Amino acid sequence: MNLALASKIIALMDLTSLNQDDTEEKIRALCLQAVTPYAAVAAVCVYPEFVATAVSALSGTAIKIATVVNFPYGDEPLAQVLNTIRQALDNGADEIDVVIPYQAYINGDRASTKKLVKACKALCQDATLKVILETGALQKPELIAMASRDALESGADFLKTSTGKIPVGATTNAADIMLREINLYSQLSGKQAGFKASGGVKTVKQAEAYLDVAQSIMGDDYLMPEYFRFGASSLLQNVLETISL
Repeated sequence: MNLALASKIIALMDLTSLNQDDTEEKIRALCLQAVTPYAAVAAVCVYPEFVATAVSALSGTAIKIATVVNFPYGDEPLAQVLNTIRQALDNGADEIDVVIPYQAYINGDRASTKKLVKACKALCQDATLKVILETGALQKPELIAMASRDALESGADFLKTSTGKIPVGATTNAADIMLREINLYSQLSGKQAGFKASGGVKTVKQAEAYLDVAQSIMGDDYLMPEYFRFGASSLLQNVLETISL
């Protein structure tokens, strides 16, 4: 495998553990994997209760600490979501990945998503806000496009495809729709938003497909951690195994 490509994929990765049996010991072990001989990952993504553990384990590195809120169903009361964000930020989180109320959105309630994203961004301030659309539930291209626009206009720093907790995760079709909305938003607003493919991106071949989509729409300069991420739990191992072949 091309080492430059391997290094790029690793550097774009949010190394993730969002399992019900996660423990502090498992999260510390995850953090040990975050720095490889080829590159360090962009971020480690864990449940809110493990943010402090990850911060401690990655002290002295440039790796960001990400966490998830309103996860995975997107149906928590807004006050609870904001309280979780506040605590995560106090514990040292750099990035917040929030799930929109996607079932309500499917049923025609766009206002709740806009209100959620605006409130989350106001609280996050300089912390990066990634908005999870759960595109596998939205399904319809026009709904994915509309949710992308609503999230971006409400303050999302990144659009993220999926939680990885329903049968349909990231797809290149959804990525294409979202990236085109990001591109249009950038042209209209002058602000560059990011994109995160998450949920089922497990192999180098799959990762390359998303890189190709992003490059074709956004250009080479977009493929940097500030704008492009993979949310992944097993992708890192596949990259390392592919290098060694």
